[in-house]
Amino acid sequence: MTLKKFSFNVDSNDNLARTGIIKTHRGDIRTPAFMPVGTQATVKATFVDDIKKTGSDIILGNTYHLMIRPGVERIEDAGGLHKFMNWPYPILTDSGGFQVMSLSKLTKIDQEKGAIFNSHIDGKEFILSPEESIRIQKGLNSDILMVLDECPKKTNDKKIIKKSLDLSTYWAERSKNAFGSNSHKALFGIVQGGLFDDLRIESLNQLEKIGFDGYAVGGLAVGETQNEMFKVLDNITKYMPRNKPRYLMGVGTPADILGAVKRGIDMFDCVMPSRSGRTGLAFTWKGRLNLRNSKYQKDNTPLDEKCDKFNLNKYSKNYMNHLFNTNEILASMLLTLHNINFYQDLMQSIRDNIKKGTFLEFHDKYINILWYFLFVDYI
Repeated sequence: MTLKKFSFNVDSNDNLARTGIIKTHRGDIRTPAFMPVGTQATVKATFVDDIKKTGSDIILGNTYHLMIRPGVERIEDAGGLHKFMNWPYPILTDSGGFQVMSLSKLTKIDQEKGAIFNSHIDGKEFILSPEESIRIQKGLNSDILMVLDECPKKTNDKKIIKKSLDLSTYWAERSKNAFGSNSHKALFGIVQGGLFDDLRIESLNQLEKIGFDGYAVGGLAVGETQNEMFKVLDNITKYMPRNKPRYLMGVGTPADILGAVKRGIDMFDCVMPSRSGRTGLAFTWKGRLNLRNSKYQKDNTPLDEKCDKFNLNKYSKNYMNHLFNTNEILASMLLTLHNINFYQDLMQSIRDNIKKGTFLEFHDKYINILWYFLFVDYI
């Protein structure tokens, strides 16, 4: 059987916002796309078949967590990550760099060896080099691989960001050499540079010289404001290749996604819909609901009357409040599925409005409503 080559085509534009298709041998990915996060070979509290039914074309797996548990060799023996977790569709794996920096308290960075760190589970020492990260991702048999980068914490010290950028560029080149040539898979570079416009452009130019199948914007979602993030995107996306996918890593809220699509971003991932689903926070078109709030004890209306998938509109806010306040497992299952379904409904609405040429109106209608997901509880 001839495997389909990786490719990307833009099929419509509305100002900077755009729709397209990423083709992989495991299926097409409609963009703009949101990737549910399957950190440890599962999107927590859901069945993978249900994830597909929400409209998800691709999910994200995590190199750091999977190398620690259960280990890449065990997944290889099972036939790769797709077979291991029963997800036959595209998978993107991150390089592990972000988790090394955020989860390991005593990470040491060696330009040649890579990141030297201790497992947050049992303290075992690991060394994650660019070559090792690619080896693990190949072992997982992911469809889109990410270069190993250093993700520095937010800082206004330009010298620190510049030093990190140079290291990430060096590791990106080593990652590319380790990846080799494979037209059926993709390797994405990661643009760094913090909040400094000139460093972002420098990073992108260096990555383009190396050459990648797509380009991610990294080093955000680390404590900057939404306005700071949008300013970075306003600057960098106009320089990014038009014929390659653009991926904003670790972002974000529905309002973040709307604003980033407006600036030309194609791909997103975030734990927010699933993590919020396990803590009682529901996403709706009218705002955020904290279902643990006592005011829902007498509210027998459904979370979303329009949502008829999975019979989710049969469960009242009153019932969901009860499930969360008694710590029932069903609460996390229902609300995680609801939230991921909402995110995919949002992405479909975004794609539809871009194709109709009405995205800016759609953006302006919902950007403030969805921004309040962060602050208020819809009454």
